[in-house]
Amino acid sequence: MALLKNDMANKKTHIIALYPGDGIGPEVTAQAVRVLETLETAADFRLEKTTFPWGLKHWEQHGTVVPEDFIDRLRPFDAILLGAVGWPQKVPDHITLAPLVQIRQTFDQYACVRPSRLYPGLNSVLTGKGPQDIDLVVIRENSEGEYVDNGGRMKSGQDDEVAVQTAIHTRRGVERILRFGFQLARTRRNRLTMVTKSNAQRYSYVLWDEVLEQLAPEFPEITTDRQHCDAAVMNFVRNPAQFDVVVASNLFGDLLTDLGGIIGGGLGLAPSTNTNPERVYPSMFEPVHGSAPDIAGQGIANPIAAILSAALMLEHLQQAEAANQIRRAIERTLAAGYKTPDLGGKMTTEEMGSCVIDHL
Repeated sequence: MALLKNDMANKKTHIIALYPGDGIGPEVTAQAVRVLETLETAADFRLEKTTFPWGLKHWEQHGTVVPEDFIDRLRPFDAILLGAVGWPQKVPDHITLAPLVQIRQTFDQYACVRPSRLYPGLNSVLTGKGPQDIDLVVIRENSEGEYVDNGGRMKSGQDDEVAVQTAIHTRRGVERILRFGFQLARTRRNRLTMVTKSNAQRYSYVLWDEVLEQLAPEFPEITTDRQHCDAAVMNFVRNPAQFDVVVASNLFGDLLTDLGGIIGGGLGLAPSTNTNPERVYPSMFEPVHGSAPDIAGQGIANPIAAILSAALMLEHLQQAEAANQIRRAIERTLAAGYKTPDLGGKMTTEEMGSCVIDHL
């Protein structure tokens, strides 16, 4: 027993906030936690986890989805593992999602990283496309752009009502997300595509064009190109193999990553990060899919996206080998034919989690 205590004391400790949320969020988060706890037994780190029961239940009890001091409660953590939030039939989405936007902006989580990869053993919705064609990462600028709460409404409910929502793009914000993209491209296939709409929005996205042009000479090994968002959507479908690292604004990145998730096998496989690369604040990790109230409680949700998000969290915490162990286990699981209903199989959420653990 003394030896076991000493072994635990020598492990690096990361403090993790668990925010399971609503709908299928708690179900898939539970499987991600099982995988993490299995890894911990043999790894040189330990995770000290605290669960926050926020979301719909908190709303029903207190009239808010999170407590007033939720930011202060999360601030001390190294990372936040989020399940999913929302139940539109009971709470409007703009209320449910407001705390997430506040987390992203307060903690300067300006890099939203969303990989899209088609695993062997799975079919894409794109006929004739295989794993060799779909392996890309979309980096969504996560702190400004179209999601800044900057605007208002006048003459509400009247025929001449006016609603104004102004996107904010700063040189600092554009430059740092492009630098992040260039640095990631260096670790992959040395290609970067920037997605804008500068032919229609000549102030904000011409700024993006200018910053890309200024930065590109610093990364001569990276091949760069620019695509307007409508062309990029078409090319995601027509020729996804041309993409490696894609950098886009908050709104365009949000739209492209849903499409990227679908062509990569489905949203049940799509992880994401909300990263503060400087690690001054906690970063947040979450599956791209929503809370899916229509299947909540049935035990059929696919936990792979949540488990892959946990792998991204470990990578951010500089536990790269543990993260790679998770990815290899998922590869083996899917290649062996284990699938939840969204992938055409019959595995339950818990059974899928157990299969990943068995393949670690």
